[in-house]
Amino acid sequence: MKGFRGATAARIRFLSVDEARRLVNASDENFRPLLSAGLISGCRFSELARLVASDFNPDAGVLHIRTSKSGKPRHVVLNAEGVALFSRLCAGRDPDDLLFRLPSGGPWTRGCQSKPMRQACNGARIKPAGFHVLRHTWASLAVMSGMPLVVVARCLGHVSTRMIEQHYGHLRPDFVAEQVQQHAPTFGFAVDHKVTALRGRP
Repeated sequence: MKGFRGATAARIRFLSVDEARRLVNASDENFRPLLSAGLISGCRFSELARLVASDFNPDAGVLHIRTSKSGKPRHVVLNAEGVALFSRLCAGRDPDDLLFRLPSGGPWTRGCQSKPMRQACNGARIKPAGFHVLRHTWASLAVMSGMPLVVVARCLGHVSTRMIEQHYGHLRPDFVAEQVQQHAPTFGFAVDHKVTALRGRP
């Protein structure tokens, strides 16, 4: 017998809204903007580290990711909170200025984020996690809020919903039932309440 696809896949760890807030509050002030951006956008660390001021379009409320993991560009739509965050980050910046820099002025590299991420987790009293948990948090909370999987996939840069279904589909077990109740056809069949099930017969 074949197992269900994705049934053995590892469950993705994500933070609750409360844990995310505690993590941000416990983070170093130089790391906090980058951490907040990861939570609010679902972008990968490498994508955020390369952002310059001109990659944010405040009128459209989107981030332009010039190079994603797939090698293709994409646009990430932000909610009102995200637009406000990136508007603050871009204020007074030249178009080619990196949005996130180390205290030394240099760019963030992957090796630089491990220590402040670990310190933030310790300060927030949550289980240690890498930066990628922020992306999983965005996706998980979006799915549980009812965002269509195709929209989640597009925002994260996936070409299909396959990865989203595999890793996050279990977070809305009631969604299918809700949609069936709302959209499945009905035929007006009369319900005969006098009919009772026969017991003890094959």
